[in-house]
Amino acid sequence: MADTATPGVPTGASPIIPRLVCRDAAAEIEFLTDVFDARVGVQRPGPDGRTAHAMMFFGPAMLMVESEWPEVPSRAPTADGTSPVVIYIYVDNVDAAVARATERGAVLLAPVKTQFWGDRTGWIIDPSGHVWTVASRVEDTTEQQRQERWARDMKGGDKRSEPHDGFELLD
Repeated sequence: MADTATPGVPTGASPIIPRLVCRDAAAEIEFLTDVFDARVGVQRPGPDGRTAHAMMFFGPAMLMVESEWPEVPSRAPTADGTSPVVIYIYVDNVDAAVARATERGAVLLAPVKTQFWGDRTGWIIDPSGHVWTVASRVEDTTEQQRQERWARDMKGGDKRSEPHDGFELLD
């Protein structure tokens, strides 16, 4: 097997690891394990004994969950449901994962539907305020197919998928 180590990156770690800042890290960890079958790697308490940090694993992908710290400028999302970051996650069954998410307090932003590139996606905001695009690959497509479908969709020829993820904000 070839050496895949990257200088400066710990063995087994990804060079990019998103960190989700939360008001209640323990609740976010429970949501991620229940909805996405994430596995908790390391979990550490803060000075108050509540969860301050956890390394989560989604298959080989890594994500950190952090509590807000007064000394650090990172903050949890605002309560208005907006986010400059959307996490795209692949799961075995997008319909079931989105259903589990909403049962556990997530808000459905866009219903699950099949997209022109071959993914079936739905958008949610988790109870901590983080926005997710939940996806399952349902069709392997070629770049040519994606370009043709995109061109058709831009002309309004097929309503089975829409440009820009088919995002339809739900009331």
